[in-house]
Amino acid sequence: MRTVRWGLLVTGGYADVAMMANADSTTSRFVAVAHDDAEQARAYAATHSIERAHGTFEELLASDDIEAVFIALHPVHHAEWAIKALQAGKHVVVEKPVALSVEDAERVFDAAEAAGRICVEGVMFRHHPQHELAKKLVDEGAIGELRYIYAACTASLPPDYFRRDRELGGGGLLDLGVFTLAAIRLHGGTPTRVYAEEVRRDGGADLNFSASLRMPNDVLAQFEVGQEVCRGDAFQIVGTTGRLVLGDPWFCRDIKHIEFQVQGPPPHGDPVSELIPVDPEGEFGCDRKYAVSRMQFDAVSRSITGGPAIPWGRDDAVEQARVMEALLRSSGKVEVVELGG
Repeated sequence: MRTVRWGLLVTGGYADVAMMANADSTTSRFVAVAHDDAEQARAYAATHSIERAHGTFEELLASDDIEAVFIALHPVHHAEWAIKALQAGKHVVVEKPVALSVEDAERVFDAAEAAGRICVEGVMFRHHPQHELAKKLVDEGAIGELRYIYAACTASLPPDYFRRDRELGGGGLLDLGVFTLAAIRLHGGTPTRVYAEEVRRDGGADLNFSASLRMPNDVLAQFEVGQEVCRGDAFQIVGTTGRLVLGDPWFCRDIKHIEFQVQGPPPHGDPVSELIPVDPEGEFGCDRKYAVSRMQFDAVSRSITGGPAIPWGRDDAVEQARVMEALLRSSGKVEVVELGG
């Protein structure tokens, strides 16, 4: 397949990771970067060996040689510039979250459909074979009947970091909860009821956030996210006869196996573990640095050039936004919120 030429709109986020990850990609090539400060755009281009630097976002979007754009701005600006990029005829990957409301998520995908372009919310772990293997094992009944899902993503972020700024779309749920909720939905479906608690400081964003979710088929799920606590990433899928434990579930660094636990012998039944290879043939290059980000852009570039469609589009992004709104409503009112279903 041919290489897709990408542009980058950047003021923050995981753009650095994406640039390093795609340095050795054969499907995606970042050829231009735009920043609202021309000097910073030039510095960024020099650091990451990008051909062109633009001092305005509009200038980059007007470039005919750019087919696709990665939106890596402050979250409050994601929907606005995703829509502008789509209206300019570009395919788009938006760093998570795609929007801060259901209404804005709908507007983004209205623009994508009107332009006939691909738009993807950048929840990159979904493109990694670790989660593909986990879903396959669950669907095949390897852990018996699914009963429980647990997810966590916590970090200690500097007080002045934009991801802790409520006005810029920051906070624990919108920053880290996107990962945990997307994973729970990927493996368990859409919740029918949620209850959440949050901790805010000085009227700011939710720094710590935890939630319990009632899923279809009597499955229960819980997650916790935090921006002022010790770093920790966890994801477990529990069934009636087995448990899957995924290492580094969100950034998937050098992942070689999934841990598969089954009930041990009496009298205590302590679990017996087996390590199942994630990429036994080395097809995905999981040992490469930041491989999961490269996998995301490779998948989108293949889709742009006529390859398989991305399975997570409008319906998934809008549903994610709907559940996020319900979680924030629950934590704000400290009450259970029903989503139906």
